[in-house]
Amino acid sequence: MNLTGECFCGAVKYEIAGVLKDARSCHCSRCRKAFSSQASAYALVNPSDFRWILGVELLTTFASQHEFGLQFCSKCGSTLCGIYADEIHGITLGCLNDDPKIEIGRHIYVGSKASWELIPEGVTQYHENE
Repeated sequence: MNLTGECFCGAVKYEIAGVLKDARSCHCSRCRKAFSSQASAYALVNPSDFRWILGVELLTTFASQHEFGLQFCSKCGSTLCGIYADEIHGITLGCLNDDPKIEIGRHIYVGSKASWELIPEGVTQYHENE
């Protein structure tokens, strides 16, 4: 399956020649700030299946702690992927152009979720990252 994705302004585009796995939604305070949302929705990708097809020169990297970081478009600010040790390890589901045929299987770090967020009953939840 080939998937494509892009930032909000369309200046940065990528392609994935493989399947995504382990889709999750993270509710930690860091993800809420990084994604300006109640949580981040992302899935893991095999780095060898991922390639930038346009605008790689416009990528900005924010490296956080323990070799983890994010890459985003320097023009519009869309967060496109997560990196670990300078390698793509996950992509944000909101920037995909295609249906990845995957569902979020778990909600992590719900112990630190925003007080105003309600998570429906029956959803797999973990207090931290399990």
